[in-house]
Amino acid sequence: MAEFLVTARKWRPIQFEDVVGQSHITTTLKNAIKNGRIAHAYMFTGPRGVGKTTTARILAKAVNCLNPIDFEPCGKCEICLDIQNNRLMDIIEIDGASNRGIDEIKNLRETVKYAPSKAKYKVYIIDEVHMLTRESFNAFLKTLEEPPGHTIFIFATTDIHKVPLTIISRCQRYDFRRIELNTIKDLLAKIAQNENIKIDDTTLTLIAKKADGALRDAESFFDQVVAFCGTTVEHSTVAKMLNLIDDEIYFTISDAILNKNYNAVFDVSQKLYDNGWNFMDFLDGLIDHFRNILTVAITNSNTFIEAANVYKTKYEEYYGSFSEGDLIRILNFLNKSSQEIKYSQNQKIKIEITLTQLIGLEKSSTISQVIEEIKNLKDTHVYQGTKEQDSAYSPKISGLGSASSEKSIIDSGSLNKKAKSAGASSPFDMWNSFVSGFDKEGFSILGPLVKTLKFVEFDKDKLKLELTDPEMEGTYSSFNSDFVSKLATHFGRKISVSLTKDQPAKPQIEKPQKSVKETLHVDDFQNYIVNNLGGKKIN
Repeated sequence: MAEFLVTARKWRPIQFEDVVGQSHITTTLKNAIKNGRIAHAYMFTGPRGVGKTTTARILAKAVNCLNPIDFEPCGKCEICLDIQNNRLMDIIEIDGASNRGIDEIKNLRETVKYAPSKAKYKVYIIDEVHMLTRESFNAFLKTLEEPPGHTIFIFATTDIHKVPLTIISRCQRYDFRRIELNTIKDLLAKIAQNENIKIDDTTLTLIAKKADGALRDAESFFDQVVAFCGTTVEHSTVAKMLNLIDDEIYFTISDAILNKNYNAVFDVSQKLYDNGWNFMDFLDGLIDHFRNILTVAITNSNTFIEAANVYKTKYEEYYGSFSEGDLIRILNFLNKSSQEIKYSQNQKIKIEITLTQLIGLEKSSTISQVIEEIKNLKDTHVYQGTKEQDSAYSPKISGLGSASSEKSIIDSGSLNKKAKSAGASSPFDMWNSFVSGFDKEGFSILGPLVKTLKFVEFDKDKLKLELTDPEMEGTYSSFNSDFVSKLATHFGRKISVSLTKDQPAKPQIEKPQKSVKETLHVDDFQNYIVNNLGGKKIN
């Protein structure tokens, strides 16, 4: 039986052009070789499994190859074959984790000064260099700064922040990227085709997402699923084997929000529990799901979505179903909830509460939408009240003058027509809809207050109201800011309020008639007695 070689080793790149996802680095290195600008020290940093050590080995072959082709190692000369089979003594690979002490670094310093035995350059590849001790780094500084001309150092690390700046400053630094999902899928599809393995796009997406940008991890998962499934790999089997959450469950939640289907909450939580799926992984996936919907809502395309093609099509169907504002609220809510769920003792119940609140969120409107609705209302909506309402309010609106109660009762249609043509009936309509809104909010403390306010006049942004119940004056003073704020929200702009009180008419008290003596002068009084009563004049 032939010896099995894992995919990561079998398909390891042997030339710069074979390295996927790192063209910004491989192109630079090829140009450096082409122009004879080979540095004495390189620092390769980046996530795990993205090609740091592989690129270091290709660079070691490229600078020593006897017959380079377009500045790539030929892979056929004696030097290339010896490096490929780990037989060349001039290429030294050191594990920084197990050779981290100062004694190992002292030994390295002693060997550096010797010339290479066969190759042009002696190349030291130190993997996981951040594991060296502080003393080891300090002992290495002078050698790294001024090494012999025949020596090249290549360091690889996943934790660049643990490497002293004095070391980094002596190297050319190259940052390796995470491998994109589609790049991983394309390479795995190529490997599967060469290995005569049948696998679909959805399964490739599952493996690539599980790898999280690490190509070596993706190739390891690929070997694992092939060992389990054989030459025909099925999506459902892979999902169970790797214990991956089915993407359909996320679409169930987003559909439940649109349809206000609260029953879906308990179906989803029970499914998570029965399958043994991690609740935090589910929440992270849900955040990613709504992020994908947000990209569709903004761009109307699936370009920025990392998912299987079948799910990309489903995401496109959400265009127009969620507003950008609602999706941002959902994402903020889920981000805050993730911390609470992470430290909850009963994550299942916490997930159910979170999803219930999520489905209960009402749609929001932006300020521009509210203003647009007000404009439409102003253009199309005319108040059609009853005769009693017209008579009771008799609104005086700037631009129309005042209309008598009798006229508004007899010819309300004419009044409405004039109001509409002047564009001035809308404030009265808006005020009535404002009052009606408090009827729906029966619990609001402003409700009783608003009902005692009578529309008088609206001139530009100034609203004149009359307080019909003097006992509510204290309530108005206490909640004036809330009242004005709600008015501004309803009218779509800042409104100033002028309040007058309904002063009851004072009864006309009839004054008693004055006596003759009170109303006449003394001389007139005497003359009155003499002339009319036959009396004598009093001196």
